[in-house]
Amino acid sequence: MLWSLIKILAFVAVITALTFGATQLMNVDGGAVIQIAGYEIALGALELVFALIALIVLVWLGLRVLAFCAAAFRFLNGDETAISRYFDRNRERKGYEALSEGMMALASGEGHLALTKATRAEKYLNKPTLTTLLTAQAAEMTGDRKKAEASYKKLLGEDKTRFVGVRGIMKQKLQDGDTDTALTLAKKAFALRPKHEDTQDVLLKLQAEKSDWAGARDTLNAKLKSGAIPRDVHKRRDAVLALSEARGNADTDDEKAAREAAIEANRLSPDLIPAAIHAARGYIADGNARYAARVLSKAWSTQPHPELASTFAEIAPDETPTDRIKRFRALTKLNPQHPETKMLLAELHIAAEDFPAARRDIAALVEEDPTARALTIMAAVERGEGADDAIVRDWLTRALIAPRGPQWVCDNCQHIHSGWVPICDHCQSFDTLSWARPPEDEGAMPKGAQMLPLIVGQPTAPIEPLDKETPAEPELIDVTDPAEEEKATS
Repeated sequence: MLWSLIKILAFVAVITALTFGATQLMNVDGGAVIQIAGYEIALGALELVFALIALIVLVWLGLRVLAFCAAAFRFLNGDETAISRYFDRNRERKGYEALSEGMMALASGEGHLALTKATRAEKYLNKPTLTTLLTAQAAEMTGDRKKAEASYKKLLGEDKTRFVGVRGIMKQKLQDGDTDTALTLAKKAFALRPKHEDTQDVLLKLQAEKSDWAGARDTLNAKLKSGAIPRDVHKRRDAVLALSEARGNADTDDEKAAREAAIEANRLSPDLIPAAIHAARGYIADGNARYAARVLSKAWSTQPHPELASTFAEIAPDETPTDRIKRFRALTKLNPQHPETKMLLAELHIAAEDFPAARRDIAALVEEDPTARALTIMAAVERGEGADDAIVRDWLTRALIAPRGPQWVCDNCQHIHSGWVPICDHCQSFDTLSWARPPEDEGAMPKGAQMLPLIVGQPTAPIEPLDKETPAEPELIDVTDPAEEEKATS
């Protein structure tokens, strides 16, 4: 509607300008006198302008006639395609003009104009690879999905345009949410051009979403060979895929394959915490406690994590609390000033009923970094030393409203996860989870917060009620569980 109005206004403006110009020329005195063979022709200013225009048109027509005569002369002398080439040149010129104008319109975001120029170019040019592609892209811009898909399907007919057609349809299926068909098309596009970086990324993402970890690792290796990814990034992501493959094998009860994949993941990226935990448990199942301890210690030296300590406790589940403290020195001597190390020492001393030592371990942390887990441990210390229930309840209350500390946070969208996953549940990004404090330090407490029962080897007894009318307090360690916290706050 707006474009039609603009064209009408432009037409009116041109007519007005021409009328005004003609009026001015009619009022101009003088003119030109032309003498030919004794004839004299007097032209006014306006007539002179029209004569010049007519002369230009005649010259142009004369040149075209001469060109046609030259083509006819060549035809009469045996060149059978001379006349057809003459007309084809005119068609090609018009076609390429329309094609270039369509590409400019497409670049400037004028989808309807680009579609019109593409139709005109297709009329004059015998270049379906160019005009069909322009038509497909212009149809996509205008929202004509059927025309775009039909154009892409035309491109499938030739070898040199098949990749473009497959990729165009693949993108449409992704927009429609048909990931199964998109995955099939991505594999075809990858087979046609294995070094195409965008196709590699799409295929890798789809394979990860479909839990095709072996296929994803092959695609990742192709990215490395083509130079599309640095070697250190490749090792990290290959470790994530190997760990995911190990988890998938564990779900199918293929324990041997799961252990091998977990060990491979840990070898590729020793600082990947879930890989270290999975590999260590595989070593524990094989009776190789020394290798399990080595894997966990190396991961702890890089990034202490409560589940690493829980897995370290699983190496010798029946040992006494005193023996456990001695064995855990392999961990506690690493990163001794880290908050996770201090909380681990406090929990170990609580298990050994050495509450003064536990207080020394946790006291400074409670003042400097009072997280929910640290405050809960302090409540356990107070209970163990025989403090009043009001004091214990005060620590637990503070724990309920305290920051939750480090959690599995997506670096891309900052979504908080209760456990590590290879793909973010919120933004579907691959390998973006880090063990860190969320920006606003909120969200559910991770499962590692319940580490103390695993270290002690038995469930923690609940706090006794103050009297018959007063309800029992929640368990000391499990109070930071997400479900229990929700009950408490409600």
